[in-house]
Amino acid sequence: MLMRAVVIGMLGFVTAGSLSPAYAQTQNEEKVIIGEVQSVDASGTEVTLTDGTILLTPPGAMFQPGVLRQGMQVVAVYREQENGNKILTRLVPNR
Repeated sequence: MLMRAVVIGMLGFVTAGSLSPAYAQTQNEEKVIIGEVQSVDASGTEVTLTDGTILLTPPGAMFQPGVLRQGMQVVAVYREQENGNKILTRLVPNR
């Protein structure tokens, strides 16, 4: 399987394919949050901010190793799904 890199803002994701049409059709409007990274899960698909917010990468995508660090300030743009999951659309360092 060919892997391709997708850069979202200045922080990268690696993805195995494009988003499915069904996924794109279920999205709500984008929201923005500014916060501090508490942790990134071992699979590289989930980042938790210090306020407890959990942000997920889009299906088939993951953070490139070492891109996010604990204590890093970030601005995240996401879409919240009906089930409450917050799916990232952009993530950039907060300067």
